[in-house]
Amino acid sequence: MGWMFDAMDVGMLSFIIAALQKEWSLTPGQMGWIGSINSIGMAVGAFVFGLMADKIGRKHVFIITLLLFSVGSGASAFATGLTVFLILRFLVGMGLGGELPVASTLVSEIVPAEKRGRTVVLLESFWAGGWLIAAVISYFIIPRYGWQIALLISAAPALYALYLRVGLPDSPKFSAIKDKEKVSVVKNLASLWSKEYGRQTATLWIVWFCVVFSYYGMFLWLPSVMVMKGFSLIKSFEYVLIMTLAQLPGYFTAAWFIEKFGRKFVLVVYLIGTAVSAYFFGTAESTALLMTSGILLSFFNLGAWGGLYAYTPEQYPTLIRGTGSGMAAAVGRVGGVLGPLLVGYLVAQKADVSTIFTIFCIAVLIGALTVFFLGKETKRQELA
Repeated sequence: MGWMFDAMDVGMLSFIIAALQKEWSLTPGQMGWIGSINSIGMAVGAFVFGLMADKIGRKHVFIITLLLFSVGSGASAFATGLTVFLILRFLVGMGLGGELPVASTLVSEIVPAEKRGRTVVLLESFWAGGWLIAAVISYFIIPRYGWQIALLISAAPALYALYLRVGLPDSPKFSAIKDKEKVSVVKNLASLWSKEYGRQTATLWIVWFCVVFSYYGMFLWLPSVMVMKGFSLIKSFEYVLIMTLAQLPGYFTAAWFIEKFGRKFVLVVYLIGTAVSAYFFGTAESTALLMTSGILLSFFNLGAWGGLYAYTPEQYPTLIRGTGSGMAAAVGRVGGVLGPLLVGYLVAQKADVSTIFTIFCIAVLIGALTVFFLGKETKRQELA
């Protein structure tokens, strides 16, 4: 549920950017900053809350992050100008960025080794559920009642956090070490680049950067790109909703393959599929090719995300797992800052859509090659 609410907020932002552009007469550069400030917050949140997860526990940090992005998102509805909206989106981003790696770490530490990868990918599949809810809210609510009402709806997870405070267990692995080991933030950060874990850290940082850079660059701009290609705002919302439906089979196939063929197989195959789809989406001339490549882009990209969230916590022992997962996500969010900004800059320079998507195609291929050559397989291995 937490993962779904997280996705709902990010998903709605892509539609709200398109609506705000019309209402506030935003330039492409300003539109890019809305997505990027969100990612700056996510980078800070992933870093800070990843460290905190190794200090005070996974459960407490999960609840804090859920509250932060819920309240911040609801408050965004009352923004009357871009500056206030950007400040609130930074706070929302902190909550979003902290919640995702902490949640995947918590689930990884609870589930048995033979089901761990599949369960984390299925956890990630609720991202598609959140995007679908976002698309439905955006399609029915934003044109009729305005973007403010849509943001007020996104404050609902704050109520869910109160329930979690009572009903959610903390990680048994974390509970087993918290009283024995004194956590040092500096030591944990240094451990990531020790001889033992340096290769894993380098692999994760490169892959996270490439995946998040391309995802936020492409998907936050998707409704706006559809408008640039000549579709109305309502029609672009319809097409993006259809493309979003393809995320679910992407997750479910990845969940099945990840325990059958391994983490590296899923990441490499689905990232290459993402790169090819991105290229054809950018160069599509007909509606049929645009929709087909858009559907495949959603299918492969979100399947790769599932594999990445399953793979990341498995690279480190319990003592630094929150730190390692959070830092990888934080580095990725730097890509999430640059992706939307790059698109905004290129659009302002009248660059062709095909050029923009070719850049993302190359970035994703770099991620796939990094996993193939540097990545270590962790299928069904017990967590240290």
